[in-house]
Amino acid sequence: MNRTIAALFLSILVSADLVGCGYNNNNALYGGPANTNPTGTSSAPSTLNFRAFVSNPFNPSITGTISPALNIIDATQDLLSSFTVDLSSTTSSAGMMVESPKRDRTVVFSPTTNTSQTNTLGIVDNAKETGSGSVTLPGSTESMFVWIDNTTLFTAVPTAPMNGGPAGAVLQVDISNQTITATIPVPGAHFVIPNPSGNQILAISDSANSVTILAPALLATGGGVTPVSGTFDRPVWAVFSPDGLTAYVMNCGAQCAGTAASIAVVDMTASPPAVTSTVPVPAATMALMANGNLYVAGTPVQSGVDCAANLCGVLTVFPSANLTATPETFAITDGYHNRMVQAQNGQLFIGSRTCTNIIAAGSTPGRGCLSVLNTAPGGTVYTSAQNGDVTGIEPISTRTQVYVCQGGALEIYDTSHDVGSGSQLQLQPTQVTITGQATDVKLADF
Repeated sequence: MNRTIAALFLSILVSADLVGCGYNNNNALYGGPANTNPTGTSSAPSTLNFRAFVSNPFNPSITGTISPALNIIDATQDLLSSFTVDLSSTTSSAGMMVESPKRDRTVVFSPTTNTSQTNTLGIVDNAKETGSGSVTLPGSTESMFVWIDNTTLFTAVPTAPMNGGPAGAVLQVDISNQTITATIPVPGAHFVIPNPSGNQILAISDSANSVTILAPALLATGGGVTPVSGTFDRPVWAVFSPDGLTAYVMNCGAQCAGTAASIAVVDMTASPPAVTSTVPVPAATMALMANGNLYVAGTPVQSGVDCAANLCGVLTVFPSANLTATPETFAITDGYHNRMVQAQNGQLFIGSRTCTNIIAAGSTPGRGCLSVLNTAPGGTVYTSAQNGDVTGIEPISTRTQVYVCQGGALEIYDTSHDVGSGSQLQLQPTQVTITGQATDVKLADF
């Protein structure tokens, strides 16, 4: 069942007796209202050494108000802390998150929720567990990362207004001083992906059918912007070879109102970098290079296919990233795939949005937007009974757990054994209930 709790319902809960609300029944010392310890007094940092943050735009406080926050989980034992990171003074919401390389800061994107609020980036001091400032963006983003210097953030804003030119830019943001330090015009810039060394960034523009390379070291001089030579068909994502010499750009094609899905192979050593070949695939909106293999996910455009009765998404696997060989394909849930993570014990987690949700009824199992492939020989695919979009996936390093935000709830899986039975994913016994809406999840510590 979708556990997303609307603000109205939350206000009813908060006005009632909230003793025990949000508690994990494995330990009564965990769980509770925002920014307070269990007795309701002002809280200090949680003092936990291994934390996961869950962004929550509808977190209830002890005073009965609803505000954006980061819920804190003790990731050593999957327990909800009574302490939260209050974002109400810096942002109006809480959505997508990224961590700095040193994990000393978390950047939280707050999308516009009404005409009086703007798209902002909230900066969180992880040690203090407090908001340290915010940056207003000229539009919405769904792609950002903190660069190797631990201070500079790059984000793509496809609707950023450009005087005398088409909309779209990559913004360079100093998260220490909370300032935009550069606006690089890139028409329709929608996604930004750094290469392994960080000395090149791909800025991908689906609406403009173009890919641009940014060289961070040269941007301050007014240079460092190079278009990739070649033809693209609604490009939406890319991955690099481990040495960074080759980029594989995902052409969404028909799924994104283009012509045909494919992978554009880009030689990054050419001057300028250029597409050397284009390899057709069933669909391509997300990709991952893991264990030397290239995994590509998407949903083919098919007429007359019942996606309630069938798995309409396709995962294409190129062993050893050999695009000249015949790939393996697996049926997965449909939708727009935009998350893929290689978790422990060979479990590949794949998430989408706007999939075909199946409500469990009788012997019919429920299904949502999460698929997991056991990459061991045999390649079993499992789907989650939880309905809704997948908005966050985070494997817990040093452990076998994987945290997933789906349909507004936090789900925890244990990969120490195969994660499914039959065709269904199996949740581990210990779960964490987030009161509000679990939107994204990130580890805040090493």
